[in-house]
Amino acid sequence: MSSAVRPVWLKATAALLTLGTTVASAVYVSAHLKNAGAPLQPAVVAARDNGGGASAASALGSGSGVEPTDGAPVASTYAS
Repeated sequence: MSSAVRPVWLKATAALLTLGTTVASAVYVSAHLKNAGAPLQPAVVAARDNGGGASAASALGSGSGVEPTDGAPVASTYAS
């Protein structure tokens, strides 16, 4: 391989790898879309309906720092 061809070959290979990774990522993401209407898992629903019960926070020993609320959900985290 001549010295003039080697940089072109490296750039072309890097560009193809980048393009391939981008396409593979897009295919993966589109195949694993989040379903916002999916129901909660039964253990989560049961704990919520029973007033908390043994939650992950208590199992981890972090206490009850997060409490449920009837407030509106946060729609955006943008702050200027």
